[in-house]
Amino acid sequence: MRKAGRLRREGGKGAGAEIYYEVVGEGPAVVFAHGLGGNHLSWWQQVAQFAASRTCVVFAHRGFPPSSAVPGKTAPDSYAGDLAALIQELNLNDAALVAQSMGGWTCLEYALREPKRVRALVMASTSGTLDFAQLENEEVTEWTRRAPAALAELQARGIHPAGGERMAREQPALAQLYWQISEMAPASFREDVRVRIRELRKRSPALLAQLPMPVLFITGDEDWVFPPAAGPAFARLAPKGSAVRVPAAGHSVHFESAARFNELIGDIL
Repeated sequence: MRKAGRLRREGGKGAGAEIYYEVVGEGPAVVFAHGLGGNHLSWWQQVAQFAASRTCVVFAHRGFPPSSAVPGKTAPDSYAGDLAALIQELNLNDAALVAQSMGGWTCLEYALREPKRVRALVMASTSGTLDFAQLENEEVTEWTRRAPAALAELQARGIHPAGGERMAREQPALAQLYWQISEMAPASFREDVRVRIRELRKRSPALLAQLPMPVLFITGDEDWVFPPAAGPAFARLAPKGSAVRVPAAGHSVHFESAARFNELIGDIL
């Protein structure tokens, strides 16, 4: 099966936005939620792998083309509701959720609200609204001290921070594609979204105890956007939590090291 559509949110918070989505494949449902530097296209390597045995659902968060334009300062507040509406529209009663970076705000909130409708949750380079500063982890604290300078250096060299230095050096064509997808959304919009999701990242990591489904945290060891050590620390707080740190990978493991990423999520899906 292959189809594309637009879900129009009607009534209540977030009304009026149109959410673009695509459905490819047959089998148990998997919904992929992209990060700030992406859209529905970001998951091309996962859809190609899993569509033979899964119903793969990809979508563009509101404000990210081809979904409708909205103010970035408030867009993240509607992301979990948008996901709930999409899952209802497609009649997905038992979906696995795969979130990368910003997508973690979307998927974690939905999983906390509707735990019985989530078969499994993958949190890739993200903790969503959970504050990693509250982990009191020495490696995370040291990463937090070093990250601003490392990010500034990447930006000064023209390297996308979410792509990372290794992808730019070893896979320049892939790094170029990452830039092209990222820039489909206006820079000012993305910056407003970045500010808002950071404002929302203040909740206690202890909330993970409320999740009954398997929760897999994946982080790249060369990530300067999200602390790699946070994944294992968060996983210990979830009843069925697990974590993998991927060497020689940055913030976007799904894009840079797709074969390894697909291997890791294959069992949990």
